[in-house]
Amino acid sequence: MKRTRFARRGGLTQDAALLTRLATGLALSASRIEDRYWEVRLTEQVSRLLADRNEDALNAALDHLWREDAPAYDELADFIEAGSECGLPGDANKDWDAVVFAAPLLAWSRFSIPAGPIAAPLLASLKVQLCAHAFGTHTKVALADYLFSPDQLPRGYVETRDLADDLGEAVLAGNDLKLEAEAMAQTTTFLSDTRYLIGIAIVPRGQALFRWQEDDGQREHVVKQWQAQGGAVIGTLMQGCAFELLPPNAYHSACREADRASRAYSLRASVAFLEQTLAVPASGLRAIIAPFYDKQLEEYRVAFTTTDSSDVVHGVVWALLGAEDEETDTVGEIEGVLRECGLTDTLVLDHRMPMEYCDDCGAPMYPDPDGQPVHAELPETSDQPPAHLH
Repeated sequence: MKRTRFARRGGLTQDAALLTRLATGLALSASRIEDRYWEVRLTEQVSRLLADRNEDALNAALDHLWREDAPAYDELADFIEAGSECGLPGDANKDWDAVVFAAPLLAWSRFSIPAGPIAAPLLASLKVQLCAHAFGTHTKVALADYLFSPDQLPRGYVETRDLADDLGEAVLAGNDLKLEAEAMAQTTTFLSDTRYLIGIAIVPRGQALFRWQEDDGQREHVVKQWQAQGGAVIGTLMQGCAFELLPPNAYHSACREADRASRAYSLRASVAFLEQTLAVPASGLRAIIAPFYDKQLEEYRVAFTTTDSSDVVHGVVWALLGAEDEETDTVGEIEGVLRECGLTDTLVLDHRMPMEYCDDCGAPMYPDPDGQPVHAELPETSDQPPAHLH
């Protein structure tokens, strides 16, 4: 869920132009008093556009500021995210602070990674662990009874606001949110992927929402306790999977952190999988790293071969996120993760490669040692996993 915008044609509508003016004013503000003026107006405008389901105006303003004014873009993105994930429907918003949160987990498996409905007893146990270890003493929580795959997350700010309102109504009624599994999108199968537990947390106005906000709370302790106690519960859902829990946090922030953490996790999962499948140690694998371009650098792709062959047996996409670009030491970060995994043979290609995909299955093409984009194929004697790592 990186904040990356794509240009659209045409001028700004009146609504979008007002958003850009307010966000620019806030970015240029030199005092807290002036900040509050712009913040109130931005909050009102974003709330109105979300209520009117005017996603186009929100995106048009973001597109414009992405190109023209990075500080104002960041301000506007923060307010739009807050407008879609914070607050309750109706008069309850006056008395409660509320935020939609996500508790992501990274997983890999030779089998299918679960996604779908969560049974009521398990959902209740997860809520107990969240309330005990992640949220403040006075916080109330409602969960959606579904483990989301990336394909099933809300698409856009308006859909996120819709989910927030549904969760808000559920928590005020003392219930969890029941979703219709038949209405959810199909989940694409990957060897390594992310799953999301989503809910809403509310607290009386001004009280600590998260456990780490309390005087005796520490973020590191919260994370460890959630990973230990929450992991023991959610492990019953993740049979046949290796997984790692990430900290629960506000929805958009948690999803961005999951996107970032999933890149290194996918590399580690890839090495572990190939060690098992090919019966070779990590030192018997070679990684080829290459930059892939559209109009600009979009991602690095990492291909794996054995050290005694040029055949690409697997691959991982390392997407650039946020402000990362050609000046970022992404290759160094990738090499560091591979060294931690035990690889000693790494080839870095520095020429621009096109964003090519397989015409038959749509999988990314990965660089071979000669710098040619090829399809990753496991030997026929190996158990075939899903198409590639996510």
